Amino acid sequence: MARRTAPVLTAAAALALSAVAVPTAASAATASDRAAATQRAVVYRATAAYQLHANAVKAGYVPDKYCVTDRAGSGSLGYPHFNHAYDNSVDPAKPAALFYEDDGRGGKRLVGVQWLVYDRDQNAATDDDRPSLFGTRFTGPRAGNFPGQPIHYALHLWLWKANPKGRYETYNPAVTCLPGTVRPKPAGGAGARPRP
Repeated sequence: MARRTAPVLTAAAALALSAVAVPTAASAATASDRAAATQRAVVYRATAAYQLHANAVKAGYVPDKYCVTDRAGSGSLGYPHFNHAYDNSVDPAKPAALFYEDDGRGGKRLVGVQWLVYDRDQNAATDDDRPSLFGTRFTGPRAGNFPGQPIHYALHLWLWKANPKGRYETYNPAVTCLPGTVRPKPAGGAGARPRP
């Protein structure tokens, strides 16, 4: 199976790169648009191998057993897989998280990535250290998603599955969580959050 999958992944990555890395004459891309496209091409190359879920796990991305959805109904993240060695990375090739969805055949399909940067002063009221990547500012600062996680900034990129709300939006309405896969609500009714 791995033999047949590799050429398909290589072809998919090549098509994605050709669509992103070379702006057309009609697009009249600005320098910042070209820089963002180049950075996205780096992400495509760096994460193409993670289309095979086992490769991501082998590379240190730890899967959460629950699919994360926005309880307000704006979409889902899918199953987060965090590699905390890449916390505070703004390197396009080193996202801190990968997001997968069920592929309908018992496996997982890569849909998006995320960068996570800790707030320098740990004060959610200030944002003078807000990072950016792809010419896009990170969201936040926001409180940690689990006890002990610092106040942080985040940037999502829906690189492997289009997000109708926008490429950098947090939740993707095109990503769904199957029944029974979402983290149960904790006692007291607080919303579920991804636990990296």
